[in-house]
Amino acid sequence: MRLQDVPSAAPLRLELWDGVALGDPIFLVLLPVAIIAVYLGHRRASRARITAPLPGPVGRPGLRTRLLALPVLLEALALLLAVGALARPLEYDILESTVSEGVDIVLAVDRSGSMELQDLEPGRSRLDVVKEVVGEFARRRMTDEEGASDNVALLTFARYPELRCPFTLDVDALFGFLEQIELVRYEAEDGTAIGSALAKAVALFEGSDAASKVAVLLTDGQNTLDDILPSEALAMAEAAGVRVHTIHAARYVFVRDPFGGIKAIEEEPDTSLLEEIAERTGGSFFRARDKENLEEIYAEIERLERTPRKDERRIETRDRYPLLLGAALAAFSLARLLTALGLRRTA
Repeated sequence: MRLQDVPSAAPLRLELWDGVALGDPIFLVLLPVAIIAVYLGHRRASRARITAPLPGPVGRPGLRTRLLALPVLLEALALLLAVGALARPLEYDILESTVSEGVDIVLAVDRSGSMELQDLEPGRSRLDVVKEVVGEFARRRMTDEEGASDNVALLTFARYPELRCPFTLDVDALFGFLEQIELVRYEAEDGTAIGSALAKAVALFEGSDAASKVAVLLTDGQNTLDDILPSEALAMAEAAGVRVHTIHAARYVFVRDPFGGIKAIEEEPDTSLLEEIAERTGGSFFRARDKENLEEIYAEIERLERTPRKDERRIETRDRYPLLLGAALAAFSLARLLTALGLRRTA
């Protein structure tokens, strides 16, 4: 590393222009002394030119005569440069950055049999739509360019909760697990155990030191299993300080008809449990009736879950006085050399 590139600890006491300042401007009081020295040097050089004989034809000064003032001017320049070096010129850069602590987020996705219904987007199951929207939400949170990226975990549930991906910053790994999610295959696995899913989500935060712990629980139905009571899981979430956003993702309520099929009915679903979970944990409840609505909901959650960001501004300075000292030494040395060669002697 070159000497002039070594970082400096000097403060910026006088800014000259953008990127250049002085660390010890008090030494500028010596400038009048330097100016006087320059003036006296000029006068001395002028007297030397008057008294020196002209080697060439009368009225035409020779080269030596014209150079008589050069050593004096070089000494004066060296003095000015030395004063500038004493004032400690600095080159600086202002470095700005944004610092934020990330959020730990658990994404809980229902994969029960009813997620096969196709009412969020024509021709696609609820689960397929949810996987796409959840995946884009995770990608944004895990590759946040405005600040810290988030640790995201993925779990699914029907009758039993299943951790698919532990907390990770690797968006590709999470996407790989997300793409593998399928509907339950066996009736013994089917059901909607919201209490068990919530309890599992809360347990994943054990040992987390994140400033914000968030779970986003999505289902298309009501709790149908009480292996763990939703009230017990809710108490766990409150005690652990986990904020839970809940989403009911379904356009219609479907019931079986007398012929063994299913049909949609004009009836509002019972979302009271989801609303209570969100309210008591400080989260929000959302109702998604189609894919566009679901995208808006996850965008709103993304907006809500932004930890305060702190803008940091620091100044990196580098000393530039070695350059002036080097130039001063060079000017003074050249003046001494010229003097030694006799340019200050009269011819």
